[in-house]
Amino acid sequence: MWALLRATHFGPSVAVTLFAVMLAWGAGRGAGTLWVATSVLAGQFSIGWANDWLDATRDRRVGRRDKPIVAGAVQLSTVRGAALTAATLCVPLSFASGIAAGSAHVTAVALGWGYDAGLKSTAVSVLPFAGAFALLPVSVALGTASGGSGPWWAAVGGGLLGAGAHFANVLPDLADDAATGVRGLPQRLGLKGSVAAAAALLAAGVLVVCLAPAGRVGVVRLTSLVAGLACVAVTAAAGAAERPRLAFPAAIAAVAAVMVGFATVGDQLS
Repeated sequence: MWALLRATHFGPSVAVTLFAVMLAWGAGRGAGTLWVATSVLAGQFSIGWANDWLDATRDRRVGRRDKPIVAGAVQLSTVRGAALTAATLCVPLSFASGIAAGSAHVTAVALGWGYDAGLKSTAVSVLPFAGAFALLPVSVALGTASGGSGPWWAAVGGGLLGAGAHFANVLPDLADDAATGVRGLPQRLGLKGSVAAAAALLAAGVLVVCLAPAGRVGVVRLTSLVAGLACVAVTAAAGAAERPRLAFPAAIAAVAAVMVGFATVGDQLS
């Protein structure tokens, strides 16, 4: 069971789910937050399992023993079955929030599957990340009593952060990707180009999310702004020093910092 959970990319899956829960609760979804939590978790688990299932051959080729399938801790067929089951469950759980909200979230999950299924090896590999993260706050907003899609900055900020996360996510694996023929946009730009793209996109996302919402910039949002930009600076510096394994956690820390600020203005989604 632990090996199967590891194959979900457990940390990122739980982090995205917690962020969606904070947004939904802040937006006044109340008991409906449960549907957001279960649908997002099912969707994220399905994407993570699909990633390990579809990448198993590549992972074996480069000796990725950190992957449960490669390490022999879980069967590929088990991971495949879990991915398909989670994706199936995600659909009714998503539509429990309404047709519009469900459609937005299912589309976001479909983008994640599209990335796993082959878009990761194309020049438009960033688009699934940008689209999925832009749709997440939109899906939460569509499930509120007002039924609107939320303010512009929520989708734009989410998209920028998702795009930046894409470039940061692949930094430690650029060499393995090159060895297995993955030619997404980060691989085409190389280490320094990908770090520059990650830093620029994340910085833009931090600024949009922390400064664009209505009202006074309080202590939490200001702290998120400063911490987020500081982490982006570390990302850029680590990239310049060709240290991708430092640049990656710094970029993730920047996303985490701004997510806290994002959650404090969840009421504006409704």
